[in-house]
Amino acid sequence: MSSTSTEPVRFDTKIAVLLREDLEPWQRLNVTAFLVSGLGAEIPEVIGEPYEDADGVGYLPMFRQPVLVFEGTKETLKAAHARVLSRALPRAVFTSDLFATGNDRDNRAAVRAVRTEELDVVGLAVYGPRNAVDKVLKGARMHP
Repeated sequence: MSSTSTEPVRFDTKIAVLLREDLEPWQRLNVTAFLVSGLGAEIPEVIGEPYEDADGVGYLPMFRQPVLVFEGTKETLKAAHARVLSRALPRAVFTSDLFATGNDRDNRAAVRAVRTEELDVVGLAVYGPRNAVDKVLKGARMHP
């Protein structure tokens, strides 16, 4: 598709982040940033082309499509986590334990120390076909 086209761009995939509704504002931002970094690192097709301004200054590429942010209860997150695993969709997880760590090594150790069904998930990112992502997010609402 040409960059001069006026037709709306439609994607058959979706990038979504689900946050637990009781997070503090700073936690919501931090969790979202961490979660989407995992998708960009592991799934190259979600990344667009680099940017350049009129003076020729280059900027890093970003996602080629919007990231939709949702929120839900602790139970909504638990159910979404189970659904994303059952559908084997690409996902990133952020647990409450990660707020107490300060580096990547300790983050990974904190997740590894807890069994899957016992993870206290406060954030989840998912990428995949729109309808599959919608099913994972069942019961969540758009972030205000």
